[in-house]
Amino acid sequence: MTPRNLQIGSIKLKSRAALAPMAGITDVVLRQLIRKFSKNCLLTTEMISSEALMQKKGGEILEYRENETPLAFQISGHKPLLMAKAAKMLENRADIIDINMGCPVNKVVKGGDGSALMKNPQLASDIVKAVKDAVNIPVTVKFRLGYTADTKNFLEFAKLMQDSGADAMTIHCRTRSQMYGGKADWGALSDIKKEISVPVFANGDITTPVLAKDCLEVSKVDGVAIARGVIGNPDLIYRIEHFLETGEIVENIDIKTKIALLKEHLDEEIKLRGELAGIRFTRKFYPFYIKGVHGAPALRHALVTEDCYDKIINILDSINE
Repeated sequence: MTPRNLQIGSIKLKSRAALAPMAGITDVVLRQLIRKFSKNCLLTTEMISSEALMQKKGGEILEYRENETPLAFQISGHKPLLMAKAAKMLENRADIIDINMGCPVNKVVKGGDGSALMKNPQLASDIVKAVKDAVNIPVTVKFRLGYTADTKNFLEFAKLMQDSGADAMTIHCRTRSQMYGGKADWGALSDIKKEISVPVFANGDITTPVLAKDCLEVSKVDGVAIARGVIGNPDLIYRIEHFLETGEIVENIDIKTKIALLKEHLDEEIKLRGELAGIRFTRKFYPFYIKGVHGAPALRHALVTEDCYDKIINILDSINE
Protein backbone atom coordinates (compact mmCIF):
# COMPACT_ATOMS: atom_id res chain seq x y z
CA MET A 1 0.00 0.00 0.00
CA THR A 2 1.24 3.50 -0.77
CA PRO A 3 2.26 5.07 2.57
CA ARG A 4 0.64 8.35 3.51
CA ASN A 5 2.68 11.24 4.85
CA LEU A 6 1.53 11.12 8.43
CA GLN A 7 2.06 14.13 10.64
CA ILE A 8 0.60 14.68 14.09
CA GLY A 9 1.09 18.34 14.78
CA SER A 10 4.85 18.85 14.56
CA ILE A 11 5.59 15.10 14.77
CA LYS A 12 6.29 13.36 11.48
CA LEU A 13 5.56 9.65 11.59
CA LYS A 14 7.43 7.10 9.48
CA SER A 15 4.98 4.31 10.24
CA ARG A 16 1.28 3.74 9.67
CA ALA A 17 1.18 1.40 12.67
CA ALA A 18 1.02 2.50 16.30
CA LEU A 19 0.88 0.85 19.70
CA ALA A 20 -2.46 1.49 21.39
CA PRO A 21 -2.45 2.03 25.17
CA MET A 22 -3.46 -0.85 27.43
CA ALA A 23 -3.72 -0.53 31.20
CA GLY A 24 -1.37 -2.92 32.97
CA ILE A 25 0.17 -3.96 29.66
CA THR A 26 1.96 -1.22 27.70
CA ASP A 27 4.55 -0.38 30.33
CA VAL A 28 8.13 0.64 29.55
CA VAL A 29 9.21 -3.02 29.39
CA LEU A 30 6.76 -4.06 26.68
CA ARG A 31 7.40 -0.84 24.77
CA GLN A 32 11.14 -1.56 24.79
CA LEU A 33 10.53 -5.06 23.42
CA ILE A 34 8.40 -3.60 20.63
CA ARG A 35 11.08 -1.01 19.88
CA LYS A 36 13.63 -3.84 19.39
CA PHE A 37 11.70 -4.67 16.22
CA SER A 38 9.92 -1.47 15.16
CA LYS A 39 12.19 1.56 15.18
CA ASN A 40 9.56 4.04 13.99
CA CYS A 41 6.09 3.22 15.30
CA LEU A 42 4.29 5.57 17.65
CA LEU A 43 4.30 4.07 21.15
CA THR A 44 1.76 4.91 23.84
CA THR A 45 1.97 4.48 27.60
CA GLU A 46 -0.60 2.94 29.86
CA MET A 47 -3.48 5.22 30.83
CA ILE A 48 -2.46 7.60 33.62
CA SER A 49 -5.16 9.08 35.85
CA SER A 50 -4.90 12.85 36.10
CA GLU A 51 -6.20 12.59 39.67
CA ALA A 52 -3.44 10.13 40.59
CA LEU A 53 -0.82 12.24 38.91
CA MET A 54 -1.82 15.27 40.96
CA GLN A 55 -1.34 13.15 44.08
CA LYS A 56 2.19 12.35 42.92
CA LYS A 57 1.17 8.79 42.08
CA GLY A 58 1.98 6.94 38.89
CA GLY A 59 5.02 4.88 39.80
CA GLU A 60 6.15 2.53 37.07
CA ILE A 61 3.59 3.94 34.62
CA LEU A 62 5.69 7.09 34.31
CA GLU A 63 8.89 5.20 33.43
CA TYR A 64 10.18 5.72 29.90
CA ARG A 65 13.39 5.51 27.86
CA GLU A 66 14.96 7.99 25.45
CA ASN A 67 14.74 5.59 22.49
CA GLU A 68 10.96 5.41 22.72
CA THR A 69 10.32 8.53 20.69
CA PRO A 70 7.81 9.07 19.20
CA LEU A 71 6.03 8.40 22.48
CA ALA A 72 2.57 9.47 23.60
CA PHE A 73 1.60 9.65 27.26
CA GLN A 74 -2.09 8.93 27.72
CA ILE A 75 -4.03 10.69 30.46
CA SER A 76 -7.57 10.16 31.71
CA GLY A 77 -9.99 12.31 33.66
CA HIS A 78 -13.03 14.56 33.34
CA LYS A 79 -11.87 17.84 34.89
CA PRO A 80 -10.43 20.17 32.23
CA LEU A 81 -8.16 22.11 34.59
CA LEU A 82 -6.80 18.97 36.20
CA MET A 83 -6.23 17.34 32.80
CA ALA A 84 -4.35 20.45 31.67
CA LYS A 85 -2.14 20.33 34.77
CA ALA A 86 -1.46 16.63 34.24
CA ALA A 87 -0.52 17.20 30.61
CA LYS A 88 1.84 20.01 31.63
CA MET A 89 3.52 17.71 34.15
CA LEU A 90 4.19 15.15 31.41
CA GLU A 91 5.17 17.56 28.65
CA ASN A 92 8.91 17.30 29.20
CA ARG A 93 8.93 13.54 28.70
CA ALA A 94 6.21 13.12 26.06
CA ASP A 95 6.19 13.76 22.32
CA ILE A 96 2.38 13.68 22.32
CA ILE A 97 -0.34 13.88 24.96
CA ASP A 98 -3.18 11.43 24.28
CA ILE A 99 -6.54 11.83 26.02
CA ASN A 100 -8.50 8.72 26.91
CA MET A 101 -12.17 8.95 25.98
CA GLY A 102 -12.60 5.28 25.13
CA CYS A 103 -11.91 3.14 28.20
CA PRO A 104 -15.09 1.11 28.82
CA VAL A 105 -14.43 -0.42 32.26
CA ASN A 106 -16.99 0.32 34.95
CA LYS A 107 -14.72 1.91 37.54
CA VAL A 108 -13.48 4.42 34.93
CA VAL A 109 -16.85 5.17 33.37
CA LYS A 110 -18.61 5.54 36.73
CA GLY A 111 -16.23 8.36 37.58
CA GLY A 112 -17.12 10.19 34.39
CA ASP A 113 -13.86 9.32 32.64
CA GLY A 114 -13.06 7.24 29.55
CA SER A 115 -15.94 6.50 27.21
CA ALA A 116 -18.38 8.27 29.54
CA LEU A 117 -17.12 11.47 27.92
CA MET A 118 -18.78 10.44 24.66
CA LYS A 119 -22.06 11.14 26.41
CA ASN A 120 -20.87 14.65 27.26
CA PRO A 121 -19.33 16.08 24.07
CA GLN A 122 -19.12 19.62 25.41
CA LEU A 123 -17.07 18.52 28.41
CA ALA A 124 -14.88 16.44 26.09
CA SER A 125 -14.32 19.52 23.97
CA ASP A 126 -13.46 21.61 27.03
CA ILE A 127 -10.87 19.02 28.06
CA VAL A 128 -9.17 19.01 24.66
CA LYS A 129 -9.09 22.81 24.57
CA ALA A 130 -7.66 23.00 28.09
CA VAL A 131 -4.93 20.45 27.40
CA LYS A 132 -4.12 22.03 24.04
CA ASP A 133 -3.71 25.43 25.69
CA ALA A 134 -1.50 23.98 28.43
CA VAL A 135 1.18 22.26 26.33
CA ASN A 136 3.33 22.98 23.29
CA ILE A 137 3.24 19.43 21.95
CA PRO A 138 0.54 17.69 19.89
CA VAL A 139 -2.65 16.49 21.56
CA THR A 140 -4.59 13.44 20.40
CA VAL A 141 -7.78 11.69 21.49
CA LYS A 142 -8.83 8.03 21.65
CA PHE A 143 -12.54 7.20 21.68
CA ARG A 144 -15.09 4.65 20.43
CA LEU A 145 -17.92 4.48 17.93
CA GLY A 146 -20.30 5.59 20.65
CA TYR A 147 -21.57 4.66 24.07
CA THR A 148 -24.20 2.19 22.81
CA ALA A 149 -25.30 0.81 19.45
CA ASP A 150 -28.19 3.30 19.50
CA THR A 151 -26.00 6.30 20.26
CA LYS A 152 -23.14 6.02 17.78
CA ASN A 153 -21.90 9.59 17.59
CA PHE A 154 -18.30 9.05 16.54
CA LEU A 155 -18.49 11.20 13.41
CA GLU A 156 -19.93 14.24 15.20
CA PHE A 157 -17.57 13.57 18.09
CA ALA A 158 -14.57 13.38 15.75
CA LYS A 159 -15.51 16.71 14.13
CA LEU A 160 -15.82 18.32 17.56
CA MET A 161 -12.46 16.91 18.69
CA GLN A 162 -10.80 18.28 15.56
CA ASP A 163 -12.48 21.67 15.99
CA SER A 164 -11.35 21.70 19.63
CA GLY A 165 -7.72 21.31 18.61
CA ALA A 166 -7.00 17.57 18.48
CA ASP A 167 -4.05 16.88 16.17
CA ALA A 168 -5.05 13.26 15.53
CA MET A 169 -7.46 10.64 16.82
CA THR A 170 -7.70 6.88 17.32
CA ILE A 171 -11.10 5.23 17.12
CA HIS A 172 -11.77 1.82 18.64
CA CYS A 173 -14.31 0.36 16.26
CA ARG A 174 -16.68 -0.86 18.97
CA THR A 175 -19.18 0.88 21.23
CA ARG A 176 -18.69 1.14 24.98
CA SER A 177 -21.51 -1.36 25.55
CA GLN A 178 -19.62 -3.94 23.47
CA MET A 179 -16.59 -3.62 25.75
CA TYR A 180 -14.10 -5.89 23.92
CA GLY A 181 -16.64 -8.40 22.65
CA GLY A 182 -18.16 -8.85 19.23
CA LYS A 183 -16.42 -7.81 16.05
CA ALA A 184 -14.79 -4.44 15.46
CA ASP A 185 -16.69 -2.52 12.77
CA TRP A 186 -13.90 -1.05 10.62
CA GLY A 187 -16.40 -0.19 7.89
CA ALA A 188 -18.10 2.33 10.15
CA LEU A 189 -15.13 4.63 9.54
CA SER A 190 -15.21 4.39 5.73
CA ASP A 191 -16.43 7.95 5.24
CA ILE A 192 -14.75 9.67 8.16
CA LYS A 193 -11.80 11.00 6.16
CA LYS A 194 -14.26 13.00 4.04
CA GLU A 195 -14.93 15.05 7.18
CA ILE A 196 -11.71 14.83 9.21
CA SER A 197 -8.42 16.28 7.97
CA VAL A 198 -6.17 15.25 10.89
CA PRO A 199 -4.76 11.69 10.99
CA VAL A 200 -7.19 8.98 12.03
CA PHE A 201 -6.10 5.56 13.33
CA ALA A 202 -8.42 2.56 13.48
CA ASN A 203 -8.25 0.18 16.42
CA GLY A 204 -9.78 -3.21 17.14
CA ASP A 205 -9.18 -6.83 16.04
CA ILE A 206 -5.95 -6.10 14.17
CA THR A 207 -3.85 -9.13 15.03
CA THR A 208 -1.97 -9.91 11.79
CA PRO A 209 -0.32 -7.96 8.96
CA VAL A 210 -3.06 -9.05 6.55
CA LEU A 211 -5.79 -7.85 8.91
CA ALA A 212 -3.97 -4.51 9.25
CA LYS A 213 -4.08 -4.07 5.50
CA ASP A 214 -7.72 -5.18 5.37
CA CYS A 215 -8.60 -2.67 8.09
CA LEU A 216 -6.94 0.20 6.20
CA GLU A 217 -8.69 -0.75 2.97
CA VAL A 218 -12.10 -1.04 4.62
CA SER A 219 -11.86 1.96 6.94
CA LYS A 220 -9.93 4.20 4.51
CA VAL A 221 -8.19 5.87 7.47
CA ASP A 222 -4.53 6.82 7.81
CA GLY A 223 -3.17 4.20 10.16
CA VAL A 224 -3.82 1.32 12.52
CA ALA A 225 -3.38 1.20 16.30
CA ILE A 226 -2.53 -2.26 17.61
CA ALA A 227 -3.54 -3.33 21.11
CA ARG A 228 -4.06 -6.90 22.33
CA GLY A 229 -2.34 -8.43 19.30
CA VAL A 230 1.09 -7.36 20.57
CA ILE A 231 0.77 -9.30 23.83
CA GLY A 232 3.24 -12.15 23.45
CA ASN A 233 4.03 -10.86 19.95
CA PRO A 234 6.28 -7.82 20.35
CA ASP A 235 7.36 -8.16 16.72
CA LEU A 236 3.80 -7.79 15.36
CA ILE A 237 3.94 -4.05 14.67
CA TYR A 238 7.22 -4.48 12.77
CA ARG A 239 5.67 -7.28 10.69
CA ILE A 240 2.67 -5.07 9.94
CA GLU A 241 4.93 -2.18 8.90
CA HIS A 242 6.96 -4.42 6.60
CA PHE A 243 3.86 -5.89 4.97
CA LEU A 244 2.25 -2.49 4.39
CA GLU A 245 5.47 -1.15 2.86
CA THR A 246 6.54 -4.15 0.75
CA GLY A 247 3.66 -6.62 0.53
CA GLU A 248 5.99 -9.26 1.97
CA ILE A 249 5.02 -11.41 4.92
CA VAL A 250 7.63 -11.74 7.64
CA GLU A 251 7.15 -15.07 9.38
CA ASN A 252 6.33 -15.18 13.07
CA ILE A 253 9.35 -15.54 15.30
CA ASP A 254 10.02 -19.14 16.36
CA ILE A 255 9.30 -20.48 19.82
CA LYS A 256 12.97 -20.41 20.85
CA THR A 257 13.10 -16.66 20.14
CA LYS A 258 9.74 -16.14 21.86
CA ILE A 259 10.96 -17.83 25.01
CA ALA A 260 14.12 -15.70 24.95
CA LEU A 261 11.91 -12.59 24.68
CA LEU A 262 9.73 -13.82 27.53
CA LYS A 263 12.80 -14.26 29.72
CA GLU A 264 13.89 -10.74 28.85
CA HIS A 265 10.38 -9.47 29.60
CA LEU A 266 10.48 -11.18 33.01
CA ASP A 267 13.97 -9.92 33.84
CA GLU A 268 13.13 -6.34 32.95
CA GLU A 269 9.89 -6.38 34.96
CA ILE A 270 11.89 -7.60 37.96
CA LYS A 271 14.38 -4.75 37.48
CA LEU A 272 11.49 -2.29 37.32
CA ARG A 273 9.30 -3.62 40.13
CA GLY A 274 11.40 -5.91 42.34
CA GLU A 275 11.59 -9.71 42.15
CA LEU A 276 8.27 -10.87 43.58
CA ALA A 277 6.19 -8.02 42.14
CA GLY A 278 7.91 -8.40 38.76
CA ILE A 279 7.28 -12.15 38.67
CA ARG A 280 3.62 -11.73 39.55
CA PHE A 281 3.13 -8.86 37.11
CA THR A 282 4.54 -10.98 34.26
CA ARG A 283 2.12 -13.84 34.88
CA LYS A 284 -0.52 -12.29 32.65
CA PHE A 285 1.85 -12.53 29.66
CA TYR A 286 2.80 -16.23 29.88
CA PRO A 287 -0.25 -17.65 28.06
CA PHE A 288 0.36 -15.38 25.06
CA TYR A 289 4.04 -16.21 24.68
CA ILE A 290 3.52 -19.99 24.90
CA LYS A 291 0.30 -20.18 22.88
CA GLY A 292 0.39 -23.17 20.55
CA VAL A 293 3.21 -24.91 22.40
CA HIS A 294 2.70 -28.62 23.10
CA GLY A 295 1.30 -28.97 26.61
CA ALA A 296 0.61 -25.24 26.91
CA PRO A 297 -2.22 -25.55 29.51
CA ALA A 298 -0.03 -27.46 31.97
CA LEU A 299 2.91 -25.15 31.35
CA ARG A 300 0.71 -22.10 31.86
CA HIS A 301 -0.57 -23.46 35.17
CA ALA A 302 2.95 -24.18 36.36
CA LEU A 303 4.16 -20.71 35.39
CA VAL A 304 1.33 -18.66 36.87
CA THR A 305 1.51 -20.43 40.22
CA GLU A 306 5.30 -20.20 40.62
CA ASP A 307 7.03 -17.42 42.54
CA CYS A 308 10.57 -18.80 42.38
CA TYR A 309 12.60 -17.19 39.59
CA ASP A 310 14.92 -20.16 39.08
CA LYS A 311 12.02 -22.59 38.82
CA ILE A 312 10.30 -20.33 36.27
CA ILE A 313 13.45 -20.27 34.16
CA ASN A 314 13.69 -24.06 34.37
CA ILE A 315 10.11 -24.37 33.12
CA LEU A 316 10.81 -21.99 30.24
CA ASP A 317 14.04 -23.83 29.37
CA SER A 318 12.09 -27.09 29.18
CA ILE A 319 9.97 -25.62 26.39
CA ASN A 320 13.01 -25.39 24.15
CA GLU A 321 13.95 -29.02 24.69
